Amino acid sequence: MIRNPFRREDARRRAIEALHIRINAGARVPALYLDLGVPDTVEGRFEALCLHVVLVLRHLRRLPAPAGDIAQDLVNSVFEQLDSSLRELGVGDMGVSKRMKKLAQAFYGRAAAYDAALDAGDREALAGALARNVLARDEPGAARGLAAYVAAADAGLAATDLDALMAEGPVLPDPAGFA
Repeated sequence: MIRNPFRREDARRRAIEALHIRINAGARVPALYLDLGVPDTVEGRFEALCLHVVLVLRHLRRLPAPAGDIAQDLVNSVFEQLDSSLRELGVGDMGVSKRMKKLAQAFYGRAAAYDAALDAGDREALAGALARNVLARDEPGAARGLAAYVAAADAGLAATDLDALMAEGPVLPDPAGFA
């Protein structure tokens, strides 16, 4: 019998899609919006998705190979979803590339801000970045609960190995407990 040369690639794609779906589910938990103040808008959902993807990517960077490849595949999957979403919203081909560039800049800027604050253990800096980016407010105090949730999620992910992450997705705390 001839083996399918794409079988391994297909299994990898399915695993990344499953991880992406689980991250999306974590970013859509109602308590993020109802209890922690994330705006229930297109922008708010983008911010929640970015936040959760950044947390998973931080964790993947700490793990041994093939975590780096998984991280890149995850980023590709997220941006393919964003591209598709823009097209579904009716953005034309010319507009998609400009918006994707802005979304990528926003994503990587947020990743840098969240990483720096989490690496330094600076909860106030994290609250400030989350208030500006996620809540669209200039009041770090408004994001203290969200910052506590993010720090707890980051710590919880640090205790997860690659096999568990791929099998179960990110295990995240209940956002309602941080309101």
